[in-house]
Amino acid sequence: MRINLNFTNKGRVAIGNYTNDELLEIFTRYIKTLSKHYAIDVFIPAEDNTKIVEEGILKVTAENVQCDPIAFFKELGRDVKVPFKKRHPEKLDAVFKIVLVE
Repeated sequence: MRINLNFTNKGRVAIGNYTNDELLEIFTRYIKTLSKHYAIDVFIPAEDNTKIVEEGILKVTAENVQCDPIAFFKELGRDVKVPFKKRHPEKLDAVFKIVLVE
């Protein structure tokens, strides 16, 4: 299952404070932590995500999905606000929108 995380306007401003590698590291770390509580395997293909800030999209792949993927990614959206708030002083609402590509 392919999923695009399309960053909102405020989300784009927040991710603009990071390099592509930093974003990959942040999302990988938070996905790994969340995967311990959800029955889902999520991967971030580096070759598909070379311009996250410019495109405003993070492309991920989910396998072995035995939970609600929307709930997983909503919680991920809440969790990644923590590091984003360190470099983005404004209040962050939703960081990204979840689009199932299949």
